Amino acid sequence: MTKPPAEARFIATHSILTLDVRHPYAAKSLIDAQDMHRTVMSGFRGWVTDGDRDARAQMGVLSTWSVDLKTGTLVLIVQSKVPGDWSGVPRAALAEKPHVITVDRTLRIGDTLTFRTVVNPTRSLPSGPSSPERTRGRRISHTRPDHVRNWFARRLQAPGQPSTASDGVVRIGATTDEANLCVRMLPGLTSPSPQKDLRILRAELRGPLTVTDPAAFTNSMSQGIGHARAYSCGLILTR
Repeated sequence: MTKPPAEARFIATHSILTLDVRHPYAAKSLIDAQDMHRTVMSGFRGWVTDGDRDARAQMGVLSTWSVDLKTGTLVLIVQSKVPGDWSGVPRAALAEKPHVITVDRTLRIGDTLTFRTVVNPTRSLPSGPSSPERTRGRRISHTRPDHVRNWFARRLQAPGQPSTASDGVVRIGATTDEANLCVRMLPGLTSPSPQKDLRILRAELRGPLTVTDPAAFTNSMSQGIGHARAYSCGLILTR
């Protein structure tokens, strides 16, 4: 097996938006997953052709958010390959001026860091016996913290392991002791829009990681992990 490169460089733009949840613009995004998606993508008009189905992926747009009901603020973090333009956000909806930074970091084998990610951890139920061969089973979300921990553990990459497992699971290029992972189940996301059966279960994972494959890890940071990446899941934040 080919030995992974000793280091890899990660470059992206991070936009931090602090919104007032009492303003209709933020309040709608908070309760409607489809509206939150539109809020995120509103910062990237003109970079790709209107209507492109993979526009988010082309621009490397990932996001995550958290809300503090005590202070009435919604903090939205948006990662992208291209700079975002947030001039279209109503000024009254902003609790603070948008903060945009460039992240430029070289990661090496053995680097230790802490991470946070919000994911949509799912598994596929087997297709019925009458289903055509190779038909994908129905995807359902994990609802228990121990199952979420196991879901993430399958994506850890011990030294010497390939970046893709034999069952096709893409590993993240880092490892940790599973006992050090903190898992918290989060409220699910829905949307009253015509989108069919949009219901996204979420979980937050935090803990330490040790980089074992810098190229695979930077790829995980750039592309995100798991499903529902268009709906603020899968972004890995590190420090």
